[in-house]
Amino acid sequence: GGTGIAREFILKAIANGKQVVTANKALLAAQGNDLFGHAREKGVDLAYEASVGGCMPIIKTIRESLVSNDITAMSGILNGTCNYILSKISDDGSTFEEALAEAQARGFAEADPTLDVEGLDTAHKLALLSALAYGTQINLDDIYVEGISKITPLDIQFAEQFGYRIKLLAISKNRGDSFEARIHPTMIPFDNLLSNVNGSLNAITVSGDAVGNILLYGHGAGMMPTASAVLSDVVDIARNLLTGSTGRVPWLSWQPGAIKTLPVMPIADLETHYYFRFSAVDRPGVLSKISGILGDHGISLKSVIQQGRKSSGPVPIIMLTHKAREAEVSAALDKLSRMDIVIDRPMLIRIEDNHLNH
Repeated sequence: GGTGIAREFILKAIANGKQVVTANKALLAAQGNDLFGHAREKGVDLAYEASVGGCMPIIKTIRESLVSNDITAMSGILNGTCNYILSKISDDGSTFEEALAEAQARGFAEADPTLDVEGLDTAHKLALLSALAYGTQINLDDIYVEGISKITPLDIQFAEQFGYRIKLLAISKNRGDSFEARIHPTMIPFDNLLSNVNGSLNAITVSGDAVGNILLYGHGAGMMPTASAVLSDVVDIARNLLTGSTGRVPWLSWQPGAIKTLPVMPIADLETHYYFRFSAVDRPGVLSKISGILGDHGISLKSVIQQGRKSSGPVPIIMLTHKAREAEVSAALDKLSRMDIVIDRPMLIRIEDNHLNH
């Protein structure tokens, strides 16, 4: 693991003409462009099926099974720890802290869970998948990353009232001269297959121009699922050695001369639907002020829930928007955060719903 001694060992092995199998997603996401270049120069294989999705053969699927497709989009649950925590909050009403403690007790989460719950582990995986899918250099630094630590049982309850579940999604979409690559909590409708992937399981949908949509589903981590993926690479390399065909399938899916440098679309340019939760003071005219500021930034509302007073404290106001631009949304929420009618920073959750987009 890590990006220090692991890199040294891999470079030394490559320099000595050895084939390499690794599950180190963090190293490949950060330094893969360089490592794969060294492997090509020495004519050796650098295999990494276990680095993304555990036993789900997503890397082999993109590199081999979908090679005749232009891949247009990918969307997936790629971190079992986050999925377990969100499932516990949804099913049991646990707080984030309670669900995390149980995940740690059951061995699903590390003692320091930052890489998982803040979305960084998922970003490593999405960086690799986007490069494989679109024929671009691996680009980890420009991926937008937002974790799940701010999600509350209240948000999950309101999401369900609107017909959605909340998942930490890795989302990538091919825009031609650029591509989206973002990780954040996302509301998806009940009829989306990913909304029913619970516990520590992983799943990913891939959209291709020839195949339409496909779904891979399975254990994203664990001793035996990881070993299954590692051994599949070992056997592939052994077969290549027996037939003298090392490097037959490019390890980044595309021939080196065809790999481009596509930019990642800035999150500010995203256009999608949004869920807002405001903790607002309970007095007349607050709802109209909030709506007015949103309207000033070109944000129109689809649905609103304003709960009645239960105490003298602030009350939640829930809003779902029509499609809006992230830059305008961010500016509106910044302005509302500075007003005395809103307590704390409003909660924002992005919505992925093909029915709305149509």
